[in-house]
Amino acid sequence: MKHKKITLTGVALLAAGALALTGCSTSSNEKPDAEKGSSNVDASAIIKVNGSEPQNPLIPTNTNETGGGKILDAIFAGLIGYAADGAVFNEVAEDIKVDDPQNITVKLRKGLKFTNGEEVTADNFIKAWNYGALASNEQLSSYFFEDIEGFSYEEDSELTGLKQVDEHTFTIKLNKPASDFAQRLGYSAYYPLPDVAFEDMEAFGQNPIGNGPYMLDGEGAWQHDVGINLVTNPDYDGPSKPANGGLNIVFYASQDSAYADLLGDQLDVLDAVPDSAFGSYEADLGDRAVNQPAAIFQSFTIPERLEHFSGEEGNLRRQAISMAINRKEITDVIFQGTRTPASDFTSPVIDGWTDELKGAEVLDYNEKKAKELWAEADKISPWSGTFQIAYNADGGHQAWVDATTNSIKNTLGIDASGAPYPTFAELRGKVTDRTIETAFRTGWQADYPGLYNFLGPLYATNAGSNDGDYSSKEFDKLLSDGISETDPAAANKLYQEAQEVLLKDLPVVPLWYSNVVGGYGKTVENVKFGWNSVPIFSEIEKTKAE
Repeated sequence: MKHKKITLTGVALLAAGALALTGCSTSSNEKPDAEKGSSNVDASAIIKVNGSEPQNPLIPTNTNETGGGKILDAIFAGLIGYAADGAVFNEVAEDIKVDDPQNITVKLRKGLKFTNGEEVTADNFIKAWNYGALASNEQLSSYFFEDIEGFSYEEDSELTGLKQVDEHTFTIKLNKPASDFAQRLGYSAYYPLPDVAFEDMEAFGQNPIGNGPYMLDGEGAWQHDVGINLVTNPDYDGPSKPANGGLNIVFYASQDSAYADLLGDQLDVLDAVPDSAFGSYEADLGDRAVNQPAAIFQSFTIPERLEHFSGEEGNLRRQAISMAINRKEITDVIFQGTRTPASDFTSPVIDGWTDELKGAEVLDYNEKKAKELWAEADKISPWSGTFQIAYNADGGHQAWVDATTNSIKNTLGIDASGAPYPTFAELRGKVTDRTIETAFRTGWQADYPGLYNFLGPLYATNAGSNDGDYSSKEFDKLLSDGISETDPAAANKLYQEAQEVLLKDLPVVPLWYSNVVGGYGKTVENVKFGWNSVPIFSEIEKTKAE
C-alpha cells in the first residue's frame, strides 16, 4: 500500500517552514520512486566515486565539511531524508507531528538497528543531540541545537526540550519558534548514535557504527588520505536501500586525476569536473556529462582579526576588494558557463532568493569605485603586505584563485596571490583553530533546502560555520525574527533584509553560485545528482560485465 509522500514545494524550491507549518503529521517512509535502469544489473557491484579526506573523525555533530559529510550521509539515516529534487521523505521517523511552531512530536519506526545490532530508539537521538550540544564537547555543529530549550553556549547544559515519551517516541520543545526546524531533521547533526559511541567517542569516530544503507567494510576500511570502502548494510530497512553492493570513495589528490580515471573507466561517478576540462567534458562524456543547478554558494573570508581588516578600515577594504573582482569575466573564462556571479549570499534554487537586494552593487566589478574605497582606507592606515587567498590544492581551485587575485592586484595596484595548502583537511584545520593568517576560500553546500540554512550557520553570532567570527546584533535580530515568522513569504522578506546587512559588512566576499558539473562512466546507470550536488549513491546501478 502506498503512503502519502512528504513533498514541500517541488524541485529544490522549498519554502522555509512549509513542512513545519502544515499543522499535521507526516506519515510516509517511502522515498519518491526512482527510475530503474536495465535489468542487466549487478546488485553486488561496488561503485567507485570521488571524495576527500574528512577533516575530523566521523562524528556526526563534529563534521561540517563535504568530505566527511558525504560519508556520514551514506552510513547513517536520520529522521527524514531528502530526495534528488529536494522532496522530504521519512527515514527513521514513522511520524513527525508539528503541534505548533515550538513543539514537535517524533515517532520512530520500530525494529530498526545499528550495524552492531543495537536497536534505534528515542534515547539514541536524545543522547546524541545532548552530546552535540554540550559546550565542553566543542562540536562544530552545536549551533544546530541552539533552538532547543536548555541549550547554552557558555556552560554544559542539558537539552531540557527533549523528552522521551516511550521507547520510540520523543518530543522537541524549542526555546523560540523556528518555522523550519522539522525540515532540518535530515541533516547529519541530528543523526542518532549507538550507546557504544559514548564509551570512547574519538575511537568511534575512526570506525563509526551507523544505521544507514551502507557501513564500513570491516577493520581498515578507512585508509587516511587514500579512501574509504563501504558495503551495504544487510539490516538496513528503509527507503534508500542500495541498488549496488557498496561504495569505494577515493580521496584524490587532484580533480584532474579523478577526471582522468573517469575517462579511463577507473572511476564510476565524478561530482567535480576540473576546470581544465570545462571546455571538453561534454564532448568527452556525451550524455553522461552533468551540468545542473545546485544549492552551492562560493565565497572567500577575510577574518576581522587580520591586520588592516578591522573596524572602518576593514569595512572599506572588503568593499574595495569585492568591487575589484571581475566575476563575470572569471565565470566566463575559467568556469565556462558552470558558475553564475553571485548577487546575494544564498542560491537561486532556494525559495526566497532574489537579485534585487539593496547594496548588491558592492558585488559588481567597478574599478573606479574600488580604487576610491581603497584610498579611503589608506587614509586610516596605509596598506602594507600582500593580500592572499588560501585554498586547498586538491580541490581544483588554483585557476579561479589566481584569476581573482590577479583581478584584485591589477585593479588596486597591490601584491595579491593564492596561498595553496596540500589538502582540504589541512586548510580546514587552520581555519577551524583560527591560526590561518590570510583570507581563505569558503562556501556552502546546503544542509537542507531552506533559505535560513545559508545564513544562520555561517553568519549568526557563535554559529559553528562562522569561520570569520562575524557578529552583528542587527543581523542576528532579523535572522531571529525570520525563523520565528510563521508566514514563509514574510520570513523570506526578513532574510532578505538580513542579507542587506551582510552586504554592508561583507563577513565573506560572495563570488558565484555553482552548478554541479560532473559525469559518470559507461557501465553505470540511474545516476542522479541531488539538489545539493551530491550523487544519490543508493540508486546507482552497475551493469554486469559481459
